[in-house]
Amino acid sequence: MSGIISAGVGSGLDITSLVSQLVQADGAPQLNRLNKNEAKLQAQLSAMGTLKGSLSDFQSALSGLASMSGFQSLSATSSNTSLYTATATTGASSGTHGVEVKDVAAAHRVASKAFSDTTAAVGTGTLTFQFGTYNSGANTFTPNASKSSSSITIDSSNNSLEGIRSAVNSANIGVSASIVNDGSGNRLVFASATSGAASSLQVTVGNDSDSNNTDDSGLSQLAYDPTGSTGSGKNMTQTVAAKDASLTVDGLAITSATNTVTNAIPGVTLNLLSSAVGTPTTLSVGRNTSTITTNIQNFVTKYNALASTVKDLGSYDATNKTAGTLLGDATLRDIDNQIRSKLGSVVAGGGNYDSLASLGITTQKDGTLSLNSDTLASALNQDPDAVGRIFSSGGNPSDALVTYKRSTSSTKEGNYAINITQAATQGFYAGTAPASPTLTIDSNNDTFSLKINGLQSGAISLTQKAYANNSDLAAEIQSRINGDSALKAKGVNVTVGYDTDHFVINSSAYGAASKVEFTAVDTNTATSLGFAVGSGTDGKNVAGTIGGQTATGFGQLLTGATGNSVGLQVEVRGSATGSRGTVAFSRGIADQLNTTISRFLDTTTGSISNRTDEINTSIKSIGDQRTTVNTRLTALQKQYSTQFNAMDSLVASLKSTGTFLTQQFGTTSSN
Repeated sequence: MSGIISAGVGSGLDITSLVSQLVQADGAPQLNRLNKNEAKLQAQLSAMGTLKGSLSDFQSALSGLASMSGFQSLSATSSNTSLYTATATTGASSGTHGVEVKDVAAAHRVASKAFSDTTAAVGTGTLTFQFGTYNSGANTFTPNASKSSSSITIDSSNNSLEGIRSAVNSANIGVSASIVNDGSGNRLVFASATSGAASSLQVTVGNDSDSNNTDDSGLSQLAYDPTGSTGSGKNMTQTVAAKDASLTVDGLAITSATNTVTNAIPGVTLNLLSSAVGTPTTLSVGRNTSTITTNIQNFVTKYNALASTVKDLGSYDATNKTAGTLLGDATLRDIDNQIRSKLGSVVAGGGNYDSLASLGITTQKDGTLSLNSDTLASALNQDPDAVGRIFSSGGNPSDALVTYKRSTSSTKEGNYAINITQAATQGFYAGTAPASPTLTIDSNNDTFSLKINGLQSGAISLTQKAYANNSDLAAEIQSRINGDSALKAKGVNVTVGYDTDHFVINSSAYGAASKVEFTAVDTNTATSLGFAVGSGTDGKNVAGTIGGQTATGFGQLLTGATGNSVGLQVEVRGSATGSRGTVAFSRGIADQLNTTISRFLDTTTGSISNRTDEINTSIKSIGDQRTTVNTRLTALQKQYSTQFNAMDSLVASLKSTGTFLTQQFGTTSSN
């Protein structure tokens, strides 16, 4: 009776298998339902990823259409590309021009006398490089006020040809140095980094170790004053003369300091390669419609791919009785409806062209777009700007000195009046009429320091010499200030002029941060130049309204701060106050789509992100339900095992009793 050692021994049943099958049969409907629901949700999760990728792909096709700059692209073509090539940018006008290249620009080069050893000491002191224009007829050198001069210290660590070459190149001052062996010896060559007659070099020596800054010995062997002579400051030899490029455009003579000519035809850059006097060429400038057409074709193609994805995910095939993974999904329907709504919108101010349909882009029965290339080509030929307004956002100012800069997603479409109460100004310092004016700069009036826009300069030293006139001295002051390393590193510069009886220093910046202040001056600077420690007149920010609402001014930039114009920014040039016309701001279809899709794809608040979170929450819930079911089935298995084992034990006991009784009855019968 005591001997049951495994389930089923008493009854002969496979209790373990029986319990397992009973538990499985009990849990199968629930688990199958959960598995089926989870598989469906996982498929929806994957479908959302597919939709997201298709939206991103379509959005990428909007990049070339969402800004008006993409529709204002022009191309320029030269009839002889061996003489010059050309490019066109916004601001150019379509048309043809006659161009003749007569000479190309060259950068100035001077070479030293021959040295036998590139490592031998030459001399110590300072080398000062100045840019300017040399007039051979008058034998004068006029400093270039727009190019800063720079000084390099030559000491015992770098006083060889090799050391000087490295020092000049490391200084990054617009001059390159090289060593050339022409067979007679090693020559140090200085070359201006920029071409043009106004970039001729003047190299002066200071503190020469032999106490003579102009003779042909020591460091002054490297002096080059084009107005001097050998032994008197002109100790290097000119190997290439600085010269401007010369050409004619439509019969008009043009000169350029570089071979990149940007000022001849507005918006067109000519890249001169060689000259051919007497050989006229034709320059053709026209709208770059091929790029625009390609971008629009790509827009149609990418949208059709998106439409196909949406259809596959949300449709029902009645023939095969199969449904798309996202059939009936509210998020999919909302995305599809919003995008289709944008595609069908009409853009204000477009004239004859105000919708995609007017450009030959129409919707087919299957929901895809079709492009009529002939209709688009006609629209681009007749009014490319109107085509641009259909797709892109931008502002169109009526005042030539007002420029649209940017907007934000909060800026509303509209026609905004610009009214200026304060034009932006530059900070300046106006010196006084000096008590003892002089054009001679010496050790008593050659040094000063100042702050430009709040940035402190180092000690600025003028070249000690007698200047021909106040304009030349103003150019020297400007060049030295702009050459200061601290100011130059931050892109801070000034212009200096002479007004009747005093010098005026203007900061190139506009606005309240534009300031000029002298912080130190030499002993006689106030009396000889009219400069003294103190501040000048600060600049002012532009002030006014956009669309009747007070706007925020910073320098020449005026930005809408409230109302419908919030975020609309324009640059206001010139000094005129009062009404400055209007800015017509509109949002094209590509811009609207870009904003809408960005909202869909936002990883925090976007509809796809929200729907994905919902699906993941549902998947997690199924996991929790599965855990609950499994817990219940485990308990049920334990219950069944206990009950069947009890039954098996009872059967075993009864069988044992039956066997005993049978044996007893057998013995009794035998007796």
